[in-house]
Amino acid sequence: MRAPLLLALATLALSLSAEDWPAWRGPRGDGTSTETGIPIRWDAAQNIAWKVPIPGVGHSSPIVFGDRVFVTSFIEEGGKRALLCLDRRTGKTLWERVVLTSPPERKHKFNSHASSTPATDGIHVWVPFLQAPDIRLACYDMDGNEAWRTSPGTFKSVHGFCSSPLLYKDLVILNCDQDDVAFIVAYEKATGKERWRADRPNRTRSYCAPIIRDAAGKTQMVLTGSKCVASYDPATGRQHWIIDGPTEQFVASPVFAENLFFITGGYPQHHFLAIRPDGSGNVTQTHAAWHDDSDFKAVSYVPSPIAHGKFLFVVSDVGIASCLEAKTGKRLWREQLGRHHWPSPVSAENRLYLLDDDGNTFVLDAGPKFNVIAKNPIAEECYASPAISHGQIFIRTMTNLWCVGAGR
Repeated sequence: MRAPLLLALATLALSLSAEDWPAWRGPRGDGTSTETGIPIRWDAAQNIAWKVPIPGVGHSSPIVFGDRVFVTSFIEEGGKRALLCLDRRTGKTLWERVVLTSPPERKHKFNSHASSTPATDGIHVWVPFLQAPDIRLACYDMDGNEAWRTSPGTFKSVHGFCSSPLLYKDLVILNCDQDDVAFIVAYEKATGKERWRADRPNRTRSYCAPIIRDAAGKTQMVLTGSKCVASYDPATGRQHWIIDGPTEQFVASPVFAENLFFITGGYPQHHFLAIRPDGSGNVTQTHAAWHDDSDFKAVSYVPSPIAHGKFLFVVSDVGIASCLEAKTGKRLWREQLGRHHWPSPVSAENRLYLLDDDGNTFVLDAGPKFNVIAKNPIAEECYASPAISHGQIFIRTMTNLWCVGAGR
């Protein structure tokens, strides 16, 4: 009996060490994984568990819960917006649901009609699409049965739609910054009933998924967009503080490190900005811990930053990677990686994984000295950010979903 018991305990230990990747930027919304044994080296033929074609096109990232992988796509024939569920172990499609059909909305040439990353709590999965002019948010169970759907309202942007749901306790939250009546809205997960709605100032298109952290004695949901940086109570939508600017439009999500919220990006100006979280009301003149707009090419507009310990890491759209001290903004290194980067970096085991548009993943030490551990090519165009879960890395290209590593 001793051998079966040891085997069961070992299996349990492995399962407990695995971590789901349930939404945009993972379990903490910041691109970090606590898992160990994550692959370091691979290419199109080596250390690949499986590769499967994904019908249609999309820039949304895969999410993972247990042995299920979810991804969205736009299938041009018939104008179908689809949600797919795959078996994590094999890549086999378990089910596919057409969430809606609609003519393709107007968008930026570098956007897609399936750019919003879905979210799951292991009971339901939530997916938003635009059925122009209306936003649609649909909820399915893990077997693909629709539980509810709703429309938060209409949406207007010449760049198209992208809003990834954020889960908080019993709520699913959606940012609807746009060139019209802009708002953030929260629904009850189970029923789709609207719980709260917060007006957004300035009415300017932006595409930031918020981050939620406990800071300065309160729970804060912080996001950029609509010509400001703002903090809200995710339970009620009440605003804690706001900073004007520092520019017009935003895409990258914030991170939190060394008791500071950190943002990068903006259009038409690019900025690094660190914000103390203990303010109230308009704190534009009082709560910027540091602000740097001196290096336009090194600031990312689309890729979100990532934090590790006391360091911040950023890769810009044009492939310049930087390491900064979180408290001071001091630049410790600045190096060119790929030709162009839109996927956001992820991290595990004191390593950074930075995927470029050409399908190369650069693995770097997450520290104050620049060191490239590996460069892993798969030679497929890629705009989605990777996911880390159950010992594997999931990379969605324009044609396939790749699963890297043996997993557990």
